[in-house]
Amino acid sequence: MIRAGRQHLVRTLADLAAQQGVGIDHYTRLKPYEAEGFPAPISSKGSRTRLYDGEQVDAYLLGKPVPPLPDPEVEDDGDLLDRRECAALIGVAPDSWKTYKNDPALIESRIEAGGVEHWPRHAVRAFQAARPGNAAPKPGRPKSTGDQVPRDQVHTLVAELLDADPTISAATLTEQLGVHRNTGQDALTRLRADRIADHIEAHPTLTPAEAAAQLGYPAGQVRRATARAETVLRARHVAPYLVDVAAALHQAGWTTTEAAPEVQLPGDDRVVAALVLDGDQAPAPALVWDERYGWRTAASRRHPITKGAVLPSEGGGVRYLAGGITPAPGGVVTALTTPDA
Repeated sequence: MIRAGRQHLVRTLADLAAQQGVGIDHYTRLKPYEAEGFPAPISSKGSRTRLYDGEQVDAYLLGKPVPPLPDPEVEDDGDLLDRRECAALIGVAPDSWKTYKNDPALIESRIEAGGVEHWPRHAVRAFQAARPGNAAPKPGRPKSTGDQVPRDQVHTLVAELLDADPTISAATLTEQLGVHRNTGQDALTRLRADRIADHIEAHPTLTPAEAAAQLGYPAGQVRRATARAETVLRARHVAPYLVDVAAALHQAGWTTTEAAPEVQLPGDDRVVAALVLDGDQAPAPALVWDERYGWRTAASRRHPITKGAVLPSEGGGVRYLAGGITPAPGGVVTALTTPDA
């Protein structure tokens, strides 16, 4: 962190290189800042941009004792915190701060130091005190009212509550966030499923139930999450193939951009993906891949994936392509231009 009143002393590696009269590339190759006794960075651990206190660096270069910074255990409301430190202060993951920092109060208080965004400690504390879920628990969501938290914030807020308590229930989310129970349950299921899938990728011998147990999720609450986790893993496995097909369709001139397919997990138990064919000469409005049968055309660009598990019948712009579940990308292009394929 940048201690209160010391923002004017902040220096980057580029500043240190200029101070020594060398280029930044030369300076970072030599790495004099890794020498024993060189002042430690004041940026948080893991930051891409290293920041240093100029008073400390000057003393070191002059061969003088390096003056200590203020006691880190003594917090000052004027301290400037980077995103990791802000996240740690309010008890969330660093990535969650990407959403929180767009709050109007935090935008107004943001300070750039050394090319890195910082926020005063007092502003972060004020934001934390005003956040949903930090007041005394309420008796659930009032009847006939909408969710009290904007939809685009639900996922992040539920994530931090799950971080704090792996056993949290949808009922508790309703009390703390003021969202509908179904909204909370859906976010909780998706988050747990993604984290179970992450844990299995890191420990491939685990079953979804075993991974859930290791993450601290109660067995009675994760039936849907463990099922969805298996689907998430299948979706991640097939993703590179779908990207290759998208590239082949773009090369054929049937899509204006080489965008990755939109992947959905209907019912949490199957993987479906859609590709909109927006090129002038495209043979169909859209293409849908379903892990049960492979590729088919769709008559609608806006709604290519039909609701429900029942397979749409052929006709009216729907045609199932031959070649199996995962034909080669070139085979998909050929099938689209071969009426009897």
